[in-house]
Amino acid sequence: MLITTSCEVETTAITETDSPTPEPPVTTYTIKKGEHATNSQFRFVQTSVIRFEAAFDSSAIYTTTIPNNQADINKLYGLSDCDTDHHTNSARFGWRWYNNRLEIHAYTYSNKQRNTAYITSVQPGQSNRYELEMGEKEYTFKVNDRQITLPRYCATATNHYQLYPYFGGDETAPHDIIIKIREL
Repeated sequence: MLITTSCEVETTAITETDSPTPEPPVTTYTIKKGEHATNSQFRFVQTSVIRFEAAFDSSAIYTTTIPNNQADINKLYGLSDCDTDHHTNSARFGWRWYNNRLEIHAYTYSNKQRNTAYITSVQPGQSNRYELEMGEKEYTFKVNDRQITLPRYCATATNHYQLYPYFGGDETAPHDIIIKIREL
């Protein structure tokens, strides 16, 4: 079964006949060439933990027009925080193709201060497990068996909105970039 929610995002249900509980669906996000973001639906989320699997394909390999922009961190998935907009407070996973590897980073705004930290590198074509926990004073980011923490500005928040895949800072996607995400 294929459900298309926009021209850039499609959801595929994956089920196994001998499994009593079907797997959560995989959503394919496509950042089109010349764009920054997908056309994803705005949604509020009320949770302190998000868990998902994500897989990049070979489209995650790119070269920026301006060489210094190769170090820019693209965004994968996360949440706004502290009942504010995401450039004031938020936490999400970031990614970039840098030094011939696909790096995964923690990426936050804490009271308008951006913080990033390298977590690990992953392989295109491989599914990896991600977890983001919003603790009282810190965010805990996990990718498979690697974990790091970054400071959090607020202790609690009631409303978050989902943050979706985004390419760049200064530059737009040099070609279509495809990312598959399964929320757990």
